[in-house]
Amino acid sequence: QVQLVESGGGSVQVGGSLTLSCAASGSIDSTYCMGWFRQVPGSEREGVATIDRYATTTYGDSVKGRFTISRDSAKNIMYLQMNSLKPEDTGMYYCAAEKRLSYYCHSPGLRDSDFGYWGQGTQVTVSS
Repeated sequence: QVQLVESGGGSVQVGGSLTLSCAASGSIDSTYCMGWFRQVPGSEREGVATIDRYATTTYGDSVKGRFTISRDSAKNIMYLQMNSLKPEDTGMYYCAAEKRLSYYCHSPGLRDSDFGYWGQGTQVTVSS
């Protein structure tokens, strides 16, 4: 079993920055594919970024150049540095992990249903 706990969400003004953290515990190791997703009420969960065992990263088009995903495998913590925040970045942010995606972490069309472990989410609100 793997447990994921997000933190770092909050309210920020347009153009501001936030850093989210995802602390992992249990049987997780560095081979897991990890990612960040976000969701607003009434919409599907959207992929934000993923990172694999080699620290190779993939980003959703809407966050490229503004967000940075990283992980500290020694501490089992994943981060999402969010800069130049926009109102459309508002949502509940979830971290996810999946060992079976170890070599498929950046596959086109990767969906939230491909991940088996999820945190409970942390809310990000960007206001103008």
